[in-house]
Amino acid sequence: MHKIKLSPDTIAAVTRRAGRPHPFDSIDPRKTALVVIDMQNHFMAPGYMAETPAAREIVPAVNRLAAGVRAMGGHVVWIQNSTNDTWESWSTYHLHLNTLDRAKMRYASMDEAAEGHKLWPLLEPKPEDTRMVKKRFSAFIHGSSELERFLRARGFDTLLIAGTATQVCCESTARDACMLNFKTLMISDANATSSDEIHNASLNAFYQNFGDVQSVDEALASMARGAAAKTAAA
Repeated sequence: MHKIKLSPDTIAAVTRRAGRPHPFDSIDPRKTALVVIDMQNHFMAPGYMAETPAAREIVPAVNRLAAGVRAMGGHVVWIQNSTNDTWESWSTYHLHLNTLDRAKMRYASMDEAAEGHKLWPLLEPKPEDTRMVKKRFSAFIHGSSELERFLRARGFDTLLIAGTATQVCCESTARDACMLNFKTLMISDANATSSDEIHNASLNAFYQNFGDVQSVDEALASMARGAAAKTAAA
């Protein structure tokens, strides 16, 4: 598991700006969606080109958070990266930021018919959850997925972001969620990447300007407080 370290200076800066260290310390669970990013074989299975061993370690935390979100009336969305029909529309990434051999391998691995596209088998999606594909790092950028439309139609205004890789698809999605006016939390112990250094740099950068960073336990407690406040106000 990553050794998580939020900078004291960043915590102090957030506290000065928001008046408390966790801007979203009371969350209405019925307006909350857990968005789990790219927990699929391409990033998790041994031997795959984008294997991220730490992503296997967060599986229990992701499953526990998903169960808690469901139990309190929220919703879980499992996002899987797809390369289908992106060779030309994302040619800059395929043909300039990768060698041709690597681009072809990546493209084939995350085709929706490939093993690399499938969710890691130790995850616990439920029939009532939503499954969705995205075709860019961010699930929100134009042409990537139907996530924004789906969330707006169902009245979700708060997002918990989990998955892999912390600083790539997870942070990209989380930053765009903030720009689209969702209350957004990155879950510190339910995101994973290649090193503690990169993981913590991503969390600190996001926390400083874009949203909140909480652990699974903290996020569940924030939802419990939100539920209690809603009951008290009724």
